[in-house]
Amino acid sequence: MDKYVKFVKERTEIEQAYAKQLRSLVKKHLPKRTTREDPDSKFCQYQAFLQVVKELNDFAGQREIVAENLLTRICVEFGKYSQELKQERKLHLQEGRRAQQQLENSFKQLENSKRKFERDCREAEKAVQTAEKLDQDINATKADVEKAKQQANLRSHMAEESKNEYASYLQKFNHNQSQFYFLEMPQIFNKLQEMDERRTRRLKEGFSVFSETEQQVMPIIGKCLEGMKAAADLVDEKNDSRLLIELNKSGFERPGDMDFEDFSQPINRTSSDSSLGTPRGTLDGRLDPRLLGKNKGKRWPFSRKNKTVITEDFSHLPPEQRRKRLQQKIEERNRELQKELDQRDALNKMKDVYQKTPQMGDPNSLEPKITETLSNIERLRLEVQKYEAWLAEAESRTLSNRYNRHLDHASALNNNNCSHEKDSCSLNTTHSDESHETLNQPIYTEFDEDFEEDLASPIGTCVALYPFEGSSEGTISMLEGEELSLMEEDKGDGWTRVRRSKGGEGYVPTSYLRVNLN
Repeated sequence: MDKYVKFVKERTEIEQAYAKQLRSLVKKHLPKRTTREDPDSKFCQYQAFLQVVKELNDFAGQREIVAENLLTRICVEFGKYSQELKQERKLHLQEGRRAQQQLENSFKQLENSKRKFERDCREAEKAVQTAEKLDQDINATKADVEKAKQQANLRSHMAEESKNEYASYLQKFNHNQSQFYFLEMPQIFNKLQEMDERRTRRLKEGFSVFSETEQQVMPIIGKCLEGMKAAADLVDEKNDSRLLIELNKSGFERPGDMDFEDFSQPINRTSSDSSLGTPRGTLDGRLDPRLLGKNKGKRWPFSRKNKTVITEDFSHLPPEQRRKRLQQKIEERNRELQKELDQRDALNKMKDVYQKTPQMGDPNSLEPKITETLSNIERLRLEVQKYEAWLAEAESRTLSNRYNRHLDHASALNNNNCSHEKDSCSLNTTHSDESHETLNQPIYTEFDEDFEEDLASPIGTCVALYPFEGSSEGTISMLEGEELSLMEEDKGDGWTRVRRSKGGEGYVPTSYLRVNLN
């Protein structure tokens, strides 16, 4: 039984370690941000992955249940039962040793009475022989003969008493021996046998519990696996493609065909506005090499370029992406503004309560917090107005670009219809040059291989409690009291990834930080 308990305990340790590793894996792959903040959450493939991770977390919970049930129902209960059996076995063996001790004592008494009987018989026989010799000796006195006869009679009487005592102890020993071997020993062995059979039955139940514990979680584990399969069935590649297009579309129109430029007639040559990729010329009709290189980069969006500088108004993004990011910022600031407004109302109510019942608190103690809240409200309102102005500008620019493209298209049609009317063509070309100023704005931003990637957003802030010299690879130095941006929480290894306000990211000891999550 002890061996089985040890076996099950090792099995529970394996289950607990397995569940712990699964939990760690799930924690590692679950998103740090909320679903609303994570742009990938809109894709069904990402949702399916999260569902698989969550089902795996439930699966880990079932492994923990298996370990807990085995530990409780077998290791703990069987451990206690084993101690009880050991105590009961000890009592039975003590009972057997007591019975055996009684039999040994009876045997010792028998041996002692036997030796005494043997000694008394020899003494009686010797006394009789001495009396006979004195009786035949003519020189012996009558008194000596009488004394010898009395001594012989005394010894004979003692021998007779020893004989009776020996017979009594022999009868008693035979009775005790029969009692021991035919009654007491069988009873003790029967108790030990019954105890061992109970142990065997309990061990049999333990073997069943070992399998039943696994069977009990099988339905839930099956549901977890079915949930993973259902998550896989929900993946729709077409829907994800549509979402990806909707999230990343630039809002630009495709460039038109490039027109033929007749260099044989430099005086009459004009820049064509029908193509987005056509560079503007200089006043003397020659191509401006700076504009040529710039427009060439815009024409090919998949060229390898250095990343553009991230601007606060998102003007580095295409129109559609810029509009979406500005709307997102406005929504975030409005949510923060609403929180500050609610906090202001709560502080004002608390201040009124303190003024009416001074024993509850000092109203003046709330003034710094109220002032800070009002300052935050004013700041957030200004930021909302700023982002709304940029959004209005982006939308008006989008409409203006569409209108100019419409005019350019009409101008191109007029140019084709007036190939034999020189004056009319010159007029249309002049109008086209005016509208070309708008079209010559950047159409394609500088793309990397994977387009523009947003910088990782901090998930909170932290303050350095102690200075740290980041001398190892991947670490970063910090000063005591320095405020840092929290980029990634501690995953259990004692290190946290942070970003300094002056730039640079790296890992620092978690125990050196006071962390505030967003």
